Amino acid sequence: MPDHVHVFLGLNPNQAVSSLLQDLKGDSSKWMNDQRLIKGRFEWQSGYGAFSYGQSQIDRVVRYIKNQEEHHRTMTFLEESTTFLKKFNVPFDARYIFKAVE
Repeated sequence: MPDHVHVFLGLNPNQAVSSLLQDLKGDSSKWMNDQRLIKGRFEWQSGYGAFSYGQSQIDRVVRYIKNQEEHHRTMTFLEESTTFLKKFNVPFDARYIFKAVE
């Protein structure tokens, strides 16, 4: 999607999600800028969202990610993010939710 990316991976229990995402975002930003794949400088927004899933849900999550383009014809990523947070009873401050690309 042009405004967000989903990464589905297995996480080593000894690794903090925040450290993994810091490495992933830092390394990918450097690569994007080194390759000059876009005009200007590429930067990720600050923050991230992370959800955990059980082994039995892997196929369902993979299907969901593969169908992002179709899915976002009916619901924006901002709407989807807020829906997930509410569904899983995660308290949030709207000031820190995903910002639409301008």
